[in-house]
Amino acid sequence: MEEIENILASHDVRPTAVRILIYKALMQFHDTFSMTDVETTTDTLDKSTIFRTLTLFAEHHLLHEIEDGSGSKKYCMCHNDHECRVDELHCHFYCESCKKTFCLDDAHIPPVTTPPGFIARHAEYIIKGTCPSCARKHP
Repeated sequence: MEEIENILASHDVRPTAVRILIYKALMQFHDTFSMTDVETTTDTLDKSTIFRTLTLFAEHHLLHEIEDGSGSKKYCMCHNDHECRVDELHCHFYCESCKKTFCLDDAHIPPVTTPPGFIARHAEYIIKGTCPSCARKHP
């Protein structure tokens, strides 16, 4: 518990009981997750509290948001020192069969030079296709 408090505090997030509870729940996910997934693991919290907390964590680089085109925002925990940095952005894979989104941690988004005056804050790279599990089921 103290470790979570230190992680939150090091990102300028006040470690309230609710934030600690949600962060602890997020640590159980080994890949991407949706707000619905978080609701399932923290059934005592309301949807708006979870949404506000996920937004806060994203703003403070504790997790990153993924728009995979499915209409449902996904999230992924930042693993390197519990911080997401622009130079560590990676690709994501959206399986069109099972509708799951996977982090491809070793597939980094290539750097793009923007024209003068443009300031890049975020980049997303979504690869769509069939995951290995679905490919085995439907060759």
